[in-house]
Amino acid sequence: MALFGAKKRLGDMLVEAGMITEDQLKHALEEQKTNKQRLGETLMSMGFMTQQSFAQFFSTSMGLDAVSQEELHQHDPRAIEIVTEDVVRKHQVLPFGFDPDNINAIKVAMAEPNNLGVIDDIEMASGMEVLPYYAPQAWISIELDKLFGKRSTQEAAEEFVAQHKAEFGEEDADEEDDTVGDAPIVKIVRAMIQQAVREGASDIHIEPMERQVRVRARVDGMLQEDAVYPPTMLAAMTARIKIISGLDISEKRKPQDGRLTYVVDGVEFDVRVSILPTVYGEKTVMRLTKKQGLTQPKSYLGLYPDDEVKLDGIMNNPHGIILVTGPTGSGKSTTCYTVLNELNKPDVNIITVEDPVEANIAGINQVQVNVKAGLTFASALRSILRQDPDIIMIGEIRDGETAQIAVQASITGHLVVSTLHTNSTSASITRLIDMGVEPYLIGDAVVGIIAQRLVRRLCPECKQPHEATRQEKILLGMDENDPTPVTVYDPVGCEKCGNGYKGRKAIYEIMPISAGIRRILHETVTAEKIEEAAVSEGMNTLRMSGARNVLEGITTISEMARVAYDMDAQTAADSSQLEEAE
Repeated sequence: MALFGAKKRLGDMLVEAGMITEDQLKHALEEQKTNKQRLGETLMSMGFMTQQSFAQFFSTSMGLDAVSQEELHQHDPRAIEIVTEDVVRKHQVLPFGFDPDNINAIKVAMAEPNNLGVIDDIEMASGMEVLPYYAPQAWISIELDKLFGKRSTQEAAEEFVAQHKAEFGEEDADEEDDTVGDAPIVKIVRAMIQQAVREGASDIHIEPMERQVRVRARVDGMLQEDAVYPPTMLAAMTARIKIISGLDISEKRKPQDGRLTYVVDGVEFDVRVSILPTVYGEKTVMRLTKKQGLTQPKSYLGLYPDDEVKLDGIMNNPHGIILVTGPTGSGKSTTCYTVLNELNKPDVNIITVEDPVEANIAGINQVQVNVKAGLTFASALRSILRQDPDIIMIGEIRDGETAQIAVQASITGHLVVSTLHTNSTSASITRLIDMGVEPYLIGDAVVGIIAQRLVRRLCPECKQPHEATRQEKILLGMDENDPTPVTVYDPVGCEKCGNGYKGRKAIYEIMPISAGIRRILHETVTAEKIEEAAVSEGMNTLRMSGARNVLEGITTISEMARVAYDMDAQTAADSSQLEEAE
């Protein structure tokens, strides 16, 4: 059944209304041929429209009633009971309330509110008139997952345990039994990934212990327990993950790395799998990355205006090295891909060498490292330099050889974008020196360094204000004796967030390599001297950036301290607290 009854196509209406561009519509229609989704879902999954803006436009343009995400969240559970769980799960709809003016009418949220076949099914199951409301499928799926996700996983786990006992009794089964392909394990692994995605998790940890298997998800940078299973399930779960990620199920003594693509609610995710043998069995970690989520416009980074000016100045260099630094999981890949997106023009040749390729960008040539085949960062770079590149992106500078080639490429007229695992912008320079790059070459080659971290955002619904104490003012880099009141916020926790935080935001330390810093590189080089010079030239350190976010009520002092710890500031705050106590 066609979704739209209007003569004018939805895509054309969106372009006419200025909601998307002609190019975005063209890309979405191409993507739609592959993913077989509705156009609206495709536009939202590609980041061209937000769910809220599409829901509002779609319902208004099509003359349909719409339901907000908040109304879905506060749905009436009696409505689902009347329709029955089977029908709700079959059609992926959400009955959320009743019509106050008609006791025989039920409100139902649907991604296809004019699908008469689905409406008929719901009316037959409930015996009531259906009032269809439009809602994006992702909103509906999130609520259904909260309602039925854990229940389905638990049912599948119980089914697996029952089968296991029937076949093997109370004894542990051989890890290579036929249960690998059983439906319960397939259901459990599928539900595990779907639940993690809908929670907004970046990683899933499956951890074998002496008497249980613990599953945890990293949400907003913090691990939280999602489920606990009996140890007899570990072998089949691990084998299932190995199969779908292309790993060797017979190898249990060595670490293995694999990857797979998984689609949840119409959005494509890249899942990187790491398996590590431990005392009680193989531990599995799956890292989840939304493929379209990495290719965002520069405004998505959330830079302050002064930092955006610095980044623009760095990107305008025709040649040199741009480094993005930070620990694992700090958003470096997103920043790198955003920079490449900005630099991606028809008149430049961009080639990347990555391990792994995390997102595919139209118009860019991307190379996947293959160590077994001898295709390393260094060997790929040597070949790339013969491909007439203008811009080169190196996934990570891991060794001296790669660093030297990157420096030579930048000096010979190429713009190089890469990442390093260091704690700050100034430490990146000393790290390159440790790799064997001469300081004067770094001064000639590097044009800018971006250090970043992710802090958790305070939930705007429940955050609690209070006046900053003397110790908190010190941690924020302020004068503790200044009588001016300063408001900061604490996390509380509510139905929307659970723990007082919802989502994350990047904080940045952006250091253009100026003439003053280059002079230091010809003298005695220390991270402290470099940072001091950069701050005097207007650089905001990670701690300064964190403090700005605290003062604006975006995050908390504890979050700032967690990602940008300063021993001197903490010692001064502790001393002030001790003086107050005395």
